[in-house]
Amino acid sequence: MPRKLRNVTITLEEEVARWARVEAAREDTSVSQMLAGILRAQMKKNREYDTAMRRALARKPFLKSDGKYLIRLEAHERASFR
Repeated sequence: MPRKLRNVTITLEEEVARWARVEAAREDTSVSQMLAGILRAQMKKNREYDTAMRRALARKPFLKSDGKYLIRLEAHERASFR
């Protein structure tokens, strides 16, 4: 099934637009495809981060804590966790 594409209009400073056109040409692509790739990569990165964060927050507390965040002194007080 082909992906549905949407047109998006952006406004760039002339210098940025010129740079983008040159960079896209160097990569033998269009500015549109170049920006789509950048946005897709950022979206993937954010999704992976969100997934990792949810996984980390879902873990049960470790050591002998009651599940609360430790203050710095408690975190370094190793004898209390033995």
